[in-house]
Formats: sequence, structure tokens, C-alpha cells
Amino acid sequence: MAPLATDPTVETTSGTAGANTPTEPPVDIKQEMLNGIGGPIGMLYSVLPVVVFALAVPFVSLTVAIGGAVAVAVALAVFRMWRGEKLMAALGGVFGVAAAGGVAAATGSANDFFLIGIWASLVGAVVLFVSLVLRRPLTGVIWNAVHGGANAWREDRPTLLVHDLATLGLTLMFAGRFAVRQWLYVADSTTGLAIADTVTGFPLTALAAVVVVWAFRRSTRRMRPATDDAGARA
Repeated sequence: MAPLATDPTVETTSGTAGANTPTEPPVDIKQEMLNGIGGPIGMLYSVLPVVVFALAVPFVSLTVAIGGAVAVAVALAVFRMWRGEKLMAALGGVFGVAAAGGVAAATGSANDFFLIGIWASLVGAVVLFVSLVLRRPLTGVIWNAVHGGANAWREDRPTLLVHDLATLGLTLMFAGRFAVRQWLYVADSTTGLAIADTVTGFPLTALAAVVVVWAFRRSTRRMRPATDDAGARA
């Protein structure tokens, strides 16, 4: 019986694929974060319904102002989906505006349109601060989870330090956002709340994202250089 012929092309292709397959693909942390919030233009879209609400509420009923804000949020979501953005990223703003409008409608106060955001900022500041006190800064916990969850990042002092700084920066951002908005809420300034929502929303979020990306990249270069080099070559 003649021996079975083998296809050298198959062997070569298989061997090459095995040799060049990285153990773990590189993670583009910056892109993942931007995708999660719909990108910079997505953060800008989230401001427009608030502006519409603040401009309308002095001249029309609270119900009409809420309806206008929700309508703008829905229109923006449809436009974003038409542009090819992900469904949940596009609809996130609609859910937020609808929830804020529901609270305001239930209480009958225009200021309560901003209440969820105010208390969400407080909760965020507390959670981040507690993670610092426990010596498990939240940005480091998230970085570790993204990279497999088995990195000894807390034993490496420079890595732990960068995540202390990044988490502290996020804590100050949320705390400052809460302090400003709560003061305006007590002062019964709907216009001031809308302005604060705009000023402390997109700019501070973008600044915080830069700090977090810096911490993630420093950690990756220090803790996982071999994996990164293999992924870059691939």
C-alpha cells in the first residue's frame, strides 16, 4: 500500500499560524473607554437634552419641558444609530433623560431633573474613596480585571501609586461635581444646575479619562511588557 501523501501547504500554514498567534491580544484601553461612553461626540450629545430642558422650563409647563428633553434625546439616539453607533450607546442618553424627567414629574420640581446626577456623583465619590482606604484603588481593580485578573499589581509600588493617583483624581472629580450641583440645588437655581451639568460633565469626564488611560498604560507597560510586545508584533 502506497503511503498517504501529505500536503506541505497545510503543514506550513498550520505551523505558521501557531507560531504567530499571541497568547493574549493587546487591549486598547482608550478605545474601550471611549466606546463605553459613546465617544467624545456621545458625551456632547448628552448635554443637548439638558440645555433644551433648561431653556424651555421658564416658559412652558414642567411636563412640556420634560417632553421636549426626551424628544431631543430620542432624536439624537435615532441619528446616532443611523450613523452606525451601537444600540446601547445611542439609547443610554434616552434612558438617563427619561429617568431624570420621571423624578422631576413625580416631585413637581424642575430642580429634581438633576437629582439623579447629583446623588450618583456622591455615590461615585464614596465608592472611589473607600477603594482608596482599603488600598484597592478602583482603577487598578478594573485594569487587573481587563488583563485577566491574575496580576500582582498591588505588590508593585509604582503601579499601585499610579492607580492611587488616578482613583484620587476620579474621587475629586465626583466630589467636586456633587458639591457644586448640590449647592445650586439648595439655592433653587435650575439654570445654574443646567450650566453646572454642562461644565462639570463633558470637560471633567474627558480630563478624568485622560488620567485613567495614563494609569492603565503605565500599568500595562510595567506589568505586562512581554505580552504587549507579542501582541504588537502580531
